[in-house]
Amino acid sequence: MSYQVLARKWRPRSFREMVGQTHVLKALINALDSQRLHHAYLFTGTRGVGKTTIARIIAKCLNCETGITSSPCGECSVCREIDEGRFVDLIEIDAASRTKVEDTRELLDNVQYAPSRGRFKVYLIDEVHMLSSHSFNALLKTLEEPPPYVKFILATTDPQKLPATILSRCLQFSLKNMTPERVVEHLTHVLTAENVPFEDDALWLLGRAADGSMRDAMSLTDQAIAFGEGKVLATDVRAMLGTLDHGQVYDVLHSLIEGDAKALLEAVRHLAEQGPDWNGVLSEILNVLHRVAIAQALPEGVDNGHGDRDRVLALAQALPAEDVQFYYQMGLIGRRDLPLAPDPRGGFEMVLLRMLAFRPADTADAPRQPLKPVGISQATVDSANSVAAAPKPAPVVAAAVVPAPAAAPAPAPEPAPVAAVAEPEPEPAPVVAEAVVDLPWNDPVEPEPEPEPAQQPAVEPVLETAAEQPELPPMPLPTPDSVVPEAPEWAAAPIPEPSVADVDAATPGMDMDDEPPLDEDYIEPDIDSAYSYLDELASEHAAEPAPEPEPEPAAAPATGLALQWLELFPKLPISGMTGSIAANCTLIAVDGDHWLMHLDPAHSALFNATQQRRLNDALNQFHGRTLSLTIELIKPEQETPAQAASRRRANRQREAEESIHGDPFIQQMVQQFGAVVRHDTIEPVDALVAQG
Repeated sequence: MSYQVLARKWRPRSFREMVGQTHVLKALINALDSQRLHHAYLFTGTRGVGKTTIARIIAKCLNCETGITSSPCGECSVCREIDEGRFVDLIEIDAASRTKVEDTRELLDNVQYAPSRGRFKVYLIDEVHMLSSHSFNALLKTLEEPPPYVKFILATTDPQKLPATILSRCLQFSLKNMTPERVVEHLTHVLTAENVPFEDDALWLLGRAADGSMRDAMSLTDQAIAFGEGKVLATDVRAMLGTLDHGQVYDVLHSLIEGDAKALLEAVRHLAEQGPDWNGVLSEILNVLHRVAIAQALPEGVDNGHGDRDRVLALAQALPAEDVQFYYQMGLIGRRDLPLAPDPRGGFEMVLLRMLAFRPADTADAPRQPLKPVGISQATVDSANSVAAAPKPAPVVAAAVVPAPAAAPAPAPEPAPVAAVAEPEPEPAPVVAEAVVDLPWNDPVEPEPEPEPAQQPAVEPVLETAAEQPELPPMPLPTPDSVVPEAPEWAAAPIPEPSVADVDAATPGMDMDDEPPLDEDYIEPDIDSAYSYLDELASEHAAEPAPEPEPEPAAAPATGLALQWLELFPKLPISGMTGSIAANCTLIAVDGDHWLMHLDPAHSALFNATQQRRLNDALNQFHGRTLSLTIELIKPEQETPAQAASRRRANRQREAEESIHGDPFIQQMVQQFGAVVRHDTIEPVDALVAQG
């Protein structure tokens, strides 16, 4: 008999043999036990997680000779035929090779026939996302209402490509990836039953290489058994997969801890002998650093999946936590920049040397073997020494900016050192508003001969030479909680205008009467076209309608019918001129289906029979019956919708101004810096959003 691979030999034949996917198995077992069977199931998930296996088990559960059960016997002829793949009523279809609509129609033509042997005819469509759009459309009706003896089981690795009409007709189950721990547990059971010697480290290598697929793990195990001549050893598996030995990763990290550049490059040389993927080497280093960080935060949280838990804990004690984070971040950036390096090995070495070079030099963890001095480093040191020995230039006073309100000194008649002002806790304002605050130094005011310190504007300083610069009074250094110090008197002095003689002296040999050089790209503007454009622009602005003035407040608030009109107006399907007329009306009387309204005579120019008819049609449409509307040009005594909207806007504006004036930061700026609030810039935030 020919050899049967482990993936097929150990394929589960019942739900109790399944590994993982508990969330799916529980729902299916309960549905089978309670006979609550759906006609279409959809299983999604990556390769090798059990989609086809679960579909075949469901087919056995439905057609087992013992009856519909969640635990098929596995001994009857139906169960044996399904396991051997020759049951006539289990139709497995590969959608990747039968994508045409003709293939789907052929399938649907056979749906009407009853099953030959089993209780149900089960259609298993694998990789269903490969069907064409016409095939999906042809499948919709049958998938929604199949015959009672037909069950559809769909499987796919890419559910995003399925149309929503298919998804809505199926019970969808998403199968999860297998964790390395679960894969190692299952491989241990399989190899023990197969009497194959193995090492735990080798199984962990296979579990991680499977990347969530149990079938891939079984296939890799077959390959490892053949590679190791009947044994599964860690060295053989590592050589087979081409993965890196973790011992070399620890050699690199220990060289970093010791600060030994020679040992570090020697470790890289040993790595290069294996011809590794340098990006993968960086990934392994990052994985170890990640586990070291976990060991520093929670030692018992470190797993022994790699068989190196003791070494990880030793590194966690030897490396400072900040160094671990620094190395990890540097490794991430190095992986990003590695494709840009001219040589992958050179890029990897530069990442390690960067980790070594940027460690703090004033700590006990500094590199023990310092780097040899090179020209640029010595030049940098010499330049630093020369700068330290040179006389310090005079401090430059920058132009004043709006200081933070949390760091402003209190005004005092006598000069006092700048002190930090505690930041007051702002109280929540009822209305959020925006405003522009003008500070005194923002105004273009000429400086007085002897201004007071609190009112002295700051201007651009004039840089003078060391010989002409006057001696400055000592100034306190600004701190994060202090304000910018005031400019001295010499910085506020006016800058003299250059004379004509100075300009002539600065530009010798230039005659003002000489003609300028010709410019080949110069084009003389068309004066007539420019004036015509200005005329068109002026006419466009003249044609624009003037904004509608705010309505005057009402003589009395709206009550009764007028209040009902305020609530009805926003619900009417009107706009434009008709809406403007309705907004300035009020409801006076209602006599059955006859309505009487008063319109402000100020809007009589917009009112005509057409507008009255449109408003009447809107009322008929809203109420669902025919009304008779009469509008008289009489100034309403109660509030109209336009006046109500104007009142609400005024209230919002007033609340916004009160919130600005009541803001503690604004009050502090006004008191300490003489700021002025520009009332024309205060607008409620909801108004700003509406304009945007």
